[in-house]
Amino acid sequence: MDFSLIWHNIAELLTYQKDAPMIFSSGIFWALFIVFMPVYAMLKERRWQMLVFVVAFSLYFYYKSSGVFFLLLVGTSLLDWTLSKVLVRQKTELKRKLCVAVSVAASLSVLCYFKYANFFMWNWSMMVNGNFQPLDIILPVGISFYTFQSISYIVDVYKGRVKPTDTWLEYAFFLSFFPALVAGPIVRADYFLPQIKDNTRATQEEIYYGFWLIILGVIKKSLIADYISQYNDLIFANPTGYTGLESLMGVIGYTMQIYCDFSGYSDMAIGIALIMGFKLSANFDFPYKSLNLTEFWRRWHISLSSWLRDYVYIPLGGNRKGTFRTYVNNFLTMLIGGLWHGAAWKFVFWGAMHGAGLAVHKASKPWLSRIPDKWWVRSVCWAITIIYVSLLWVFFRADSWMDSWLIIKNIFSNFHIDYLPVFVEVRYVWCILMSVIIIAHALPKRWWALAGERFVRSPWIVKLAVFLIVVQLVVQFMSEDVSPFIYFQF
Repeated sequence: MDFSLIWHNIAELLTYQKDAPMIFSSGIFWALFIVFMPVYAMLKERRWQMLVFVVAFSLYFYYKSSGVFFLLLVGTSLLDWTLSKVLVRQKTELKRKLCVAVSVAASLSVLCYFKYANFFMWNWSMMVNGNFQPLDIILPVGISFYTFQSISYIVDVYKGRVKPTDTWLEYAFFLSFFPALVAGPIVRADYFLPQIKDNTRATQEEIYYGFWLIILGVIKKSLIADYISQYNDLIFANPTGYTGLESLMGVIGYTMQIYCDFSGYSDMAIGIALIMGFKLSANFDFPYKSLNLTEFWRRWHISLSSWLRDYVYIPLGGNRKGTFRTYVNNFLTMLIGGLWHGAAWKFVFWGAMHGAGLAVHKASKPWLSRIPDKWWVRSVCWAITIIYVSLLWVFFRADSWMDSWLIIKNIFSNFHIDYLPVFVEVRYVWCILMSVIIIAHALPKRWWALAGERFVRSPWIVKLAVFLIVVQLVVQFMSEDVSPFIYFQF
């Protein structure tokens, strides 16, 4: 037996690989997590040792996801924590604001360099007819998420909502907590820091419910999203190469894919944290049941929506400065939200259209309130909302602005309903999985709560059977490579 080769393979597996970042749906993560949990359980009562262990594991997790950029996370945490301690000792408002400004400027400068430098330089080059050569910049995974956490922390300390942590280690735990590190939910200091202080163990019911959420997340991400993405990718890779009906199916498919992918990740993150004894806020609440855009953004990516509301919309004036200013603030907030998602004009357009849609809905409320609350009215409202959201997802997913319009044009100009039976026959597995997620999403919310309670109370043999069935299904339907989470790019 060649032990040197074995050790080489193990070392390669445990070091950062650019083309294979560690994610929740990868085998290497679960192998490490199985080792992590017994050690974590033994150290749980020894608070400081537990903090050191989890921070070290979180930084290693980020190293496996982003390589050497884990040092950037360490640097951000050291600067923010130091400035928060300096801030609370200042007597003058000017010096307090200066601490906030330095922290926010540092965080945004790093984010802008890695995420937006080429975008701004390309646009400047286009305006001056220059010869633009993009910088060789690698975007650190999840930088947008922990940057927003960093900004909210220093602002909350300034406003007196939270006290700065006593030690850097506690703040590093908050900022680098691995379940929420690379794709959220965005953790708020006033919600999470008290949990670090309390350091309570998870109850048996919480552990089982966390296991239930992980199973749901695996089904959404590794079973449904990864499989249906294979067809969706074909459509977006060749915008005019398919019929309008096939393009429409690809758009509907991506609408469900991004929900399953992102909410599946959130379910796994919340479940893992719950098993560890920490609660993360819900990030999705059946968003495709929404009857208008305002409701959609209360249900979709809730941690981002609430962050934008509290740290962008309200500071801009919210709804306190008149009707017109309210519409402008809504628009600007969503514009920033669009730019947060990606450095491209298609994301700016996506955010702008959501901002315009929110303004139109708010402006229409007096008229809408006079319409009778009938089932057919709700059906029409739902249809308008889901169509609007789905068409905008095209700009979110397509490789370019032009590809987005080509796909939409193809749907309306080359649509033949008579091809539907052939499509269902050829893509029957895709259709089955799409039907499963659509029906599951449409079920009453209380049914899912009841299913979770039943799972928690079920015998261990039932839990094991459910787990094994899910694993078998994932293995059966998985593609050759583990697909990265969509929101890793943000």
